[in-house]
Amino acid sequence: MSVTDTLRVAFDRDVLYAALLANTLGMLALVYVLVAEITVTQPRYAFYGLLWIAVGVIAIWKTRPAPTDEKTRQRARLIAVGYVVALAFAGGIVVSSLPSTAGWGVRLATLAPGWGPAPVFTTPFFALVFMPARVVGYLALGYLVYATVIDASGSAVSGILGLLSCVSCSWPILASLLTGVFGSSSALVAATFDLSYDISTLVFVVTVVLLYWRPFGFGRGE
Repeated sequence: MSVTDTLRVAFDRDVLYAALLANTLGMLALVYVLVAEITVTQPRYAFYGLLWIAVGVIAIWKTRPAPTDEKTRQRARLIAVGYVVALAFAGGIVVSSLPSTAGWGVRLATLAPGWGPAPVFTTPFFALVFMPARVVGYLALGYLVYATVIDASGSAVSGILGLLSCVSCSWPILASLLTGVFGSSSALVAATFDLSYDISTLVFVVTVVLLYWRPFGFGRGE
């Protein structure tokens, strides 16, 4: 079999697996909507959530960290874990601003498909909101950073862009400032909130692409 035939077979296989993944996510989302009796008023948010999961799963599946010594792997793991923790705090998985009456508890938040169903664990000090899209997406970014650090020490600079994937939680801060300057009825403030998930998803996908192909002169996952 020629190199061209081998590449074609690999491409066809990847397309098939991607189609199966998309079909599975679509079916699970439909079942979830019917069972939870959710009304999806903004279909694009559900699409974004499923896109985060699909892109994250494919990125992890296609990435193969290069062989290296244990010391380098440990350093890469440390950086990757710190990176995921930072994203968890910035992206709303770890929530520290709770009502004074908050206590210990567990519940299931029925958010839009992809973002939900989200297990929520509350304590008097913080809460953990495990939105599937965020969890899979941030784990994928962490794994990509791990592979990138292994390929070249200090090459995880592009991974810093992943911090921008939590832009949806940064925009409210900007919106608060804009509210003070332009007034709460400002169309600019409304647009900021409305586009937060659009921008967040775009930055997430771009970051995954950068970390996978790494167009900066160093290696790639596979």
